[in-house]
Amino acid sequence: MSRLRRITAVPAICHLQPTVRGLRYPVASLLELLLSGMTIDKVLDDYPNLERDDLLAALESGAPA
Repeated sequence: MSRLRRITAVPAICHLQPTVRGLRYPVASLLELLLSGMTIDKVLDDYPNLERDDLLAALESGAPA
């Protein structure tokens, strides 16, 4: 099941950059954290507003088609 419905782009939030659930967490920033070696659990500890499915959606959105 796709989690991409969690990814939004709203003009008033982060200048239309894709974000997670309309929060001010750009997908690109989340992917950078994960690519830098942070685990999903560590990101969730550091950003309590996020949910595991948010990070999985970010990964899914950045995956090649």
